[in-house]
Amino acid sequence: MLEMLSRRTLLQILAAGPLAAAGRDLRADVAVIGASTGGVAAALAALRNGRRVVMTEETDWVGGQLTSQLVPPDEHPAVESYGGTQLYRQYRRAVRQYYRDHYPLTAEARGREYLNPGDGSVSRITHEPPVSLHVLEAMLAPWISAGQLTVLLRHKPVKADVDGDRVRAVTVKSLETGNELTLTAPYFIDATELGDLLPLTRTEYVTGFESRKQTGEPHAPETAQPQNHQAFTVCYAIDYREGEDHTIDKPAEYAFWRDYVPKMTPPWPGKLLGWAMSDPIRLTPRAVTFDPRERSGRPGPLNLWLYRRIANKANFAGAYNDISLINWPQNDYWLGNLCEVPAAEAARHLARAKQLSLSLLYWMQTECPRADGKQGWPGLRLRYDLAGTEDGLAKYPYVREARRIQAEFTVLEQHVGTEARRQVAGPEAGAAEFADSVGTGSYRIDLHPSSGGDNYVDVSSLPFQIPMGALLPRRVENLLAGCKNLGVTHITNGCYRLHPVEWNIGEAAGMIAAEAVRTGQAPRKIRNDKKLLSELQARMTAQGMELAWPKLAPR
Repeated sequence: MLEMLSRRTLLQILAAGPLAAAGRDLRADVAVIGASTGGVAAALAALRNGRRVVMTEETDWVGGQLTSQLVPPDEHPAVESYGGTQLYRQYRRAVRQYYRDHYPLTAEARGREYLNPGDGSVSRITHEPPVSLHVLEAMLAPWISAGQLTVLLRHKPVKADVDGDRVRAVTVKSLETGNELTLTAPYFIDATELGDLLPLTRTEYVTGFESRKQTGEPHAPETAQPQNHQAFTVCYAIDYREGEDHTIDKPAEYAFWRDYVPKMTPPWPGKLLGWAMSDPIRLTPRAVTFDPRERSGRPGPLNLWLYRRIANKANFAGAYNDISLINWPQNDYWLGNLCEVPAAEAARHLARAKQLSLSLLYWMQTECPRADGKQGWPGLRLRYDLAGTEDGLAKYPYVREARRIQAEFTVLEQHVGTEARRQVAGPEAGAAEFADSVGTGSYRIDLHPSSGGDNYVDVSSLPFQIPMGALLPRRVENLLAGCKNLGVTHITNGCYRLHPVEWNIGEAAGMIAAEAVRTGQAPRKIRNDKKLLSELQARMTAQGMELAWPKLAPR
C-alpha cells in the first residue's frame, strides 16, 4: 500500500501540481476530459500514435469503474481469447502479474495462468481496485515522464469556448485550489462519467428512455421518459473478522432504508434490505443468501458474499481475509438522478445513496437474518483503505447511464438484441455488422431498476460491433464520445456500458482523434471516405484492436 500511495503522490506531482500552481493554459493534440476506463484507454491510444495528450480527472484516481468506483470487471466469457483489444488484455495480464510480484500467493495460485484473485463469480479477474490503479498508473507513467502526457487530477470541466460546430477550448477548475486552466486542442474526447462536456459544448444529446415511436425498440415505452435513468450505486469493500465487532455508527437514514419497500413495476418482492430480490430476467422473486464464512459456491441460492469477492484468502499464504465488494441490488439507488437536475438535488441524491450503502452495511452487521438463526454479522469490517476515502465508500458513484450524444449512428435493440435482431434478420442472424466497425463487445442488455419506477430489463444480446458513427456527434466536428456517452439508446446502453466495451470505445476514440490529426481530415470525413476509413481500420487492426468477431464465436 505504501508503494501505491507514493506512486499516486508522484503522479500528482508530475502531472498536476506544477501546472496548476503556475496557472498556465495548456495546448495538446488531444484533450481527454475524464480519466474513466474509456478515458485512460483513449489517452493511451492517442499517445502510442505520437499525439500529445492532456487528460483531466475529477477524482484523484484514474480508471473510473475499475478504480474510483470500486467495480470489478464485468466481462463476457471469451474475453481471455477474443472480443476485446490487445491493450485491454495487456492491462488484465498486468493485474495478474502485480499479484504475482507483490502478494503472498500460494504456489497453486501463483502458477494459475488465469489467476482470479477473488474467485468472484461475476468475473474471471475479480481483484482489489488499488491494484488496477497501480497498473493503470504504470501504463501512463512513461508518457508522463517523456512529457507527452499531462494528467490533471481533481480537475472538473466548467466551461467551453465553442465556435459554430467546433470546440475551441475547455476550461477546467482545480477542486483543490480553485484555479482554472484552459485546454486547447484540435480534438476533444468526452470520457466523463455523466457526459459533462455535452451541455458545456452545446452538443446535442439525449437522456433516459427514448420512446418506441423514436426507436422502434420492443422494450421501449410508448412515450419518451428523459428523466428515467438506471440506478447508480455507491460501492464499498468489506472483509469479515470472526469474533470481532466492527459495527459502524448507525446511519442517519437507517430507519428509512430498513423499512423501505420499492415501488416499481413489476413489483419488488418486499423490503429492499432483505435476502429476496427480483430475478433480473423473469422478474419473479429470487432468494439469495449471505454468509461470509462460506468458502466456495454450492447448489442453491446465490451467496452474495461470493458474487463480487475480490480476494479469496485460499489464494494467499499467511494471514489473509476474504474481501467482498458490495455492489448489489440492495444498494442500488433509484430515487433520483445525478444529471439533468440542479446541482443541489444531485448532491442530495448522492448523499442519500451513501446513506443507503451504509444502511445496508449496518443492517448486515446488526439485524440481517442468518441461516443459523442468529441476526447480524458484527465482524464485517469496512475497508477504508481499499476505497481511499474517509467514509470507506467509493470516491465516485458507479454510474450506469450518462448523457448520450445524438450520433451519426445510434445502436438500437434491433441491431444487437437476440430476439429483436432475429425478428428483423431471421432466426440464425447474428448482431448487425457495421462497415465502420471500430471494435467489439458482448454482454446482455442489463438494465438495473430505474428512477422512473421500472424493474429490471434484462434480455439476451448477440456479440456485437462498435460502429464509428456512434462515437461522432451529428453536428459538432471535433468532439468524440469516449465512454458510455456514445450513440446508444437507454436499452442498448445496457450492453455497451461494461468495462471491456467502454475500454474499446475509449481506445477507438483515441485512435480516431490521432488519425484525424495525422491526416488533417475530420472524423466525419474519415468515416464517409472508404479509403480513409480503410486506412484507419488497418491501423487499428495492426495495433491489436478487433473489429469483428470470429466466425466461430458463440452466439
